[in-house]
Amino acid sequence: MAPRTPWRLFHAGAKAGRKAVLKRMFVAPDPGWLRLRSATRSVLGIGLAVAVCGLTGHTLPAVITGGLAALLALFTVTDATVRGQAATTALLPAVGFPVLALAAGLHDVPLLRDAAFLAVAGLGVYARRWGPRGHSLGVFAFMTFFVAQFLHTVPGQLPGLYSAVALGLLASSGVRFGLWCYERRLPPPVAAPALPAGSGLARITTRQAVQVLVEGGFALVVGQVLSEGRWYWAVGAAWWIFVNTSSRGETLVRGFRRVLGTVVGIAAGLFLALPLHGAVAPTAALVAVCVFGIFYTAPVSYSWMMTAVTLMVALLYGLLGVLEPGLLALRLAETGVGAMGAVLAVAFVLPVTTHAATNAWIERAVHIVHGCTTAAARRLAGDPDADPAPARRRAGGGARPGAALPGSARPPPEPAARPQGPRPPDPGPAGRLRP
Repeated sequence: MAPRTPWRLFHAGAKAGRKAVLKRMFVAPDPGWLRLRSATRSVLGIGLAVAVCGLTGHTLPAVITGGLAALLALFTVTDATVRGQAATTALLPAVGFPVLALAAGLHDVPLLRDAAFLAVAGLGVYARRWGPRGHSLGVFAFMTFFVAQFLHTVPGQLPGLYSAVALGLLASSGVRFGLWCYERRLPPPVAAPALPAGSGLARITTRQAVQVLVEGGFALVVGQVLSEGRWYWAVGAAWWIFVNTSSRGETLVRGFRRVLGTVVGIAAGLFLALPLHGAVAPTAALVAVCVFGIFYTAPVSYSWMMTAVTLMVALLYGLLGVLEPGLLALRLAETGVGAMGAVLAVAFVLPVTTHAATNAWIERAVHIVHGCTTAAARRLAGDPDADPAPARRRAGGGARPGAALPGSARPPPEPAARPQGPRPPDPGPAGRLRP
């Protein structure tokens, strides 16, 4: 007969297990404190952008627009070099201003407005084919149209919104590239692996542009049935689910995580944003916390990032004086519609399974490794022209293993980072027990 485990040992093991689970939920590795530095700098950059827009006499919608422009610039511009990041940031108004004018001009023409929104959504995804810069410009264009719907922008507001966007980008760029450009002291970054090659509908960006048009149309129609004033939430949810995905499984996982984060964020909004009734000082403080949370959690948890985004949106609606429980419930419903549209699109419109996407990545990796080892062998044999470095760069250099795989096929994230200092002693059998 097996010996019985004393209850105290069992209870101690269960308690240790719960602590480990909670630790993995809230703590993740942050080598070099890069996430911490990025999040802190983003709070400073966006805070400065909002302060500059407010001190220059802009209206509240314009101040919000300037702050969101700064957030998007800091969040989406991910070129490999500081010079490239600065160039991409300088190009953001070139796509943002025309899209903002288009959205404002079509504000009272629903059919044309909807068609233009879907076109911008499709082009925003297709722009990924031009690498990180195309991705950043595509996201900025889509979100500019989205913000115009969020604030009900009309042509008469354009001059103030243009100046707010320009000031927001200048302020955030001053912090990012001047006051605190820690990237200059880091080793050269590893370039992100290129998207799989292809032509026509076999190209991932073309296929996804078609899928976005379909799921965006579904989300737009059903979203307008739910609400004639907040339908854009459904389109935005559907569009963001497609960002940085490459297969059906990856899109489904991302959709689930978005809905989960929205649910948690709405609960936080009910307990934190609603009681404030738009009070400026506490709302601004909580928005700063949300901005920090967005940037700190984005690389490791899409659900936690969406929690911070949802709470921030609730706080902004509080500032605008329209926040109520029914509005938060509507946001959840519209997010569900967007997720459903994404599911239908990836399931029935040019579907690509996770198995197929993973096999494509593996095949590409094998070819790159073969080329690298062949060049290395030739170099060892005395061929001065053989160089394995280009193949190594194509493979992603020293990137973390699995980083190039489709998201749903990657291994789970590493366990929670241990604190600095000596490793804690083994807790013994009681500490290793699991309930």
